Amino acid sequence: MDRPCPCGTGASYDACCEPLLAHREQAGTPEQLMRSRYTAYVRGDDDHLFRTWHPRTRPDDVRPDPSTRWTGLRIIAAEGDTVEFVASWEGGEMHEVSRFERRAGRWVYVDGDVD
Repeated sequence: MDRPCPCGTGASYDACCEPLLAHREQAGTPEQLMRSRYTAYVRGDDDHLFRTWHPRTRPDDVRPDPSTRWTGLRIIAAEGDTVEFVASWEGGEMHEVSRFERRAGRWVYVDGDVD
């Protein structure tokens, strides 16, 4: 049986975020990209984070902190080019409204406001 995707859709990883992280598919919506980026943080996939971050706002080092153990993602709202979510890890959570942009026909993360 396939393991569940870390992004919280309830789908298997193989049917959900894996095709995006493996470069076989592009995200069709900002929410789908947000979910794949969360999964990349969970899995330590800095290549996916680098490829999906707008070059204008991307930091030099996008490697996730390997000591952070992510425990859940909850999407609050997804409208147009923004996604509001809460990402949890052992010991805390982060609330963010993220902005995305289409660049060369694909969605990329631009930036976000964190509470």
